[in-house]
This record gives sequence, structure tokens and C-alpha cells, in this order.
Amino acid sequence: MTKLSHLNERGEAHMVDVSDKSVTPRTAIAEGFVAMRSETLALIEAGEAKKGDVLATARIAGIMAAKKTSELIPLCHPLAITKVTVDFTVRRDPPGIHVTAAVRVAGQTGVEMEALTAVSVTCLTIYDMLKAADKAMRFDGIRLIEKTGGRSGIYRADPTAREER
Repeated sequence: MTKLSHLNERGEAHMVDVSDKSVTPRTAIAEGFVAMRSETLALIEAGEAKKGDVLATARIAGIMAAKKTSELIPLCHPLAITKVTVDFTVRRDPPGIHVTAAVRVAGQTGVEMEALTAVSVTCLTIYDMLKAADKAMRFDGIRLIEKTGGRSGIYRADPTAREER
């Protein structure tokens, strides 16, 4: 088993010291899916959700969440993020919204948690905006699909491991 870097020699949690790491360009891309009824999806597409523009609000929430990750996840380093994008793809079978977030930084540590936080909060915001119409919505497949930079190099999730949506 790989030694966990967030635990010291006594097994206590601590923030990893990254001061000796090189500043390099780093990216991370994460994805998730909000499954919903066809009627709920139609509300988004018609712009008829009672709370307003669902996807515009969810996009802003995801971007803000990426920037606040170190305040939400213990032991995450605060990062000077240089770019966050949140994109949506409408799916019909099953009905729902596929969410993708991409985050960039030039730094000493990666942005995987920022991308995953962006996707998670985007999905939560979609739920919040539509819960009056569909309380049975669910989130599926939130995961890291790619990361670049740093000592560990490039990671790409196995595309065949993706659930068909």
C-alpha cells in the first residue's frame, strides 16, 4: 500500500509541505451526471424552472466552489487558480445533465480536488434549482477523468470504465 502523504509518522493528519516542489502547469478534469425525469429536463431546456436559469446558476456555483475548495476540504492547499470551466451536455437516455469541470493552475500541487468540488457543487446546484419539480434526481459517476502536471505526470481514467449514460 502507498504511504498516505496526509499522515505523519504517528498516523496523525497534517497538511503536506509542498514548498520544495516545483511550480508547474497543472490541470484536472472531472465529470458527473445528474439523472432526472424527462419532464424535469424539459423545464431546463424551456427555461421554465421557477428559480431561474438552472445551468447559468449551476455554472457560477461550480466555478465559485473550485475557488473555495481549500475552505471546504480539510488539508487542501489554497491555490491561485488560473482557469475554471464548467460545461453541460444534455442527455436523453437516461434523461439528465452531464457535467464536466476543468481547472488549471501554475502551482506546487494539483487541482484534482478543485475539479471534483466544482462538479459536485454544480450537481448540487442543479438539484437545488429543480428540487420542487423532481426530488428523485440523483448524482452518478462523479470522478476524476484526467490530470496533468506534477511529479506523478498524466493520469487518464479508463474510458471503457465510464458508465453509459
